[in-house]
Amino acid sequence: MKKNDLSLYIHIPFCVRKCLYCDFLSGPADARGRDAYMQALLLELESYRNHPLAKRNITTVFIGGGTPSLLTEEQIEALFAKLKDVFFLEEDCEITIEMNPGTVTKQKIDCYLKVGINRFSIGLQSPHDALLKTLGRIHTYKQFLETYHMLRAAGADNINIDLMSALPGQTVQMYCEGLRKVLELSPEHISAYSLIVEEGTPFYEKYNNKCNDLPGEEEDRLMYECTGEILHDAGYERYEISNYAKEGFSSRHNSVYWERGEYLGIGLGSASFTDRCRYKNTSNLKEYIDAWNAGNGASVQRMEEERLTGEDEMEEFMFLGLRMMKGVSGEKFCEQFGVMPEEVFGSEIEKLIQQRLIQRDVESGRISLTKSGIDVSNYVFEHFLL
Repeated sequence: MKKNDLSLYIHIPFCVRKCLYCDFLSGPADARGRDAYMQALLLELESYRNHPLAKRNITTVFIGGGTPSLLTEEQIEALFAKLKDVFFLEEDCEITIEMNPGTVTKQKIDCYLKVGINRFSIGLQSPHDALLKTLGRIHTYKQFLETYHMLRAAGADNINIDLMSALPGQTVQMYCEGLRKVLELSPEHISAYSLIVEEGTPFYEKYNNKCNDLPGEEEDRLMYECTGEILHDAGYERYEISNYAKEGFSSRHNSVYWERGEYLGIGLGSASFTDRCRYKNTSNLKEYIDAWNAGNGASVQRMEEERLTGEDEMEEFMFLGLRMMKGVSGEKFCEQFGVMPEEVFGSEIEKLIQQRLIQRDVESGRISLTKSGIDVSNYVFEHFLL
């Protein structure tokens, strides 16, 4: 990213029904509740009109949730009218919207394309209806296919599909067959994650310490390895631990996070990183809406503010950058911090090289995870906490 570049994340916290594994900031709401939230969100966007951040070049926008595809065409049009009025979106700005099958119509897709959305992320999770039901998803595989084909028919040429592995009752064979089935559609991008049973979810109550229905560690690892092999053979490049893309279709927005570019979060609970500071909006929906309606929106912004130290930034540079397969550049590290990574993390780097978990490219000096390092990436990242 260039110094004046900025990315936007816009949070739409609503869904038809919360999935059983989900710990995201989301939940169901009626049309009246969604209207009230969108009015508040537009007021938050307006609050940046004379802010220095509004003078930055917006290179990526990501509308996440929740289920942003629950919004009406009128709400989407109002959102983009305000967005383009307050901020400057570059001509080639990557604009992504997340969507769930069963919530998308041809009219909505036409609206998305009209306002400039050019990347579509579909939450499939699995092509097996029985597993979708286990997850608490609201859709079937048939509905996913209808959504996918509607996007293609409308001219969408940049589609991501989210998939999950290590699901209750899922076998390695079932997962690999499902992955190959999805590949027949030839999406531009695939995000493939293992299920994590998060505390506070129905899945946690059901499966924590009672994992008989969950695939074992060995099966989980086999699914993970199969993902890389199958997608590589199909022409997808793994550019981040859990993300695969055809050439030229890596997610520019997500790469901003891993490369520590600056981004601004709009909406409930949205996180931001600007001017060496991390902060977020309130996660209380009523508080968020009431504050903006009362003209006191600033009171629910910049919560949990953390000013990063030089050590914080060096840590982040390493463990975020190592998520990407290209790894981290010693030259760029030196440009930012005035020292080479080896001068700060020398013993840790040498130890991990000896353990064959990271590697150093002789020509470029870049440090990256090895195949074994990817398998134990959290262990590797811990070594870069000062």
